[in-house]
Amino acid sequence: MIAMRKILFAAMVVVFGACGVAMASGVSPETISGANTVSPAEAKALFDKGVLFVDVRKDADWDAGRIPGAEHLDSKSKFSAEALAALAAKNEEIVIYCNGPKCMRSSESCAKAVEWGFTKIHYYREGFPAWKSAGYPVE
Repeated sequence: MIAMRKILFAAMVVVFGACGVAMASGVSPETISGANTVSPAEAKALFDKGVLFVDVRKDADWDAGRIPGAEHLDSKSKFSAEALAALAAKNEEIVIYCNGPKCMRSSESCAKAVEWGFTKIHYYREGFPAWKSAGYPVE
């Protein structure tokens, strides 16, 4: 019985330790369950279709430049089920972005949106830096 507890404890240390390493790396996940990860070209095609873009970066980043027509819902202070529902129906397409793979805001926001029942969430993981680097319009 004691040996089994030691094995279970060791397994938990390995599992939770690995999770800590991934989180400590500061890199956002490549995919979000229930969301569609899009490339810069795919994001641009959605932009050209008139799909809603939601910028979840902090105010200073928003003020420095953004994707034209995007709505701003800072993930730390303004992003909520109610705020998102005020912008789009749960079955409408929404692209959520932040400052790229080292920014966790868009991945966290996409996961929340899916949890809240939004069914057409596009996770633009590469975010505003990739958009700007591609030469797409900014304001």
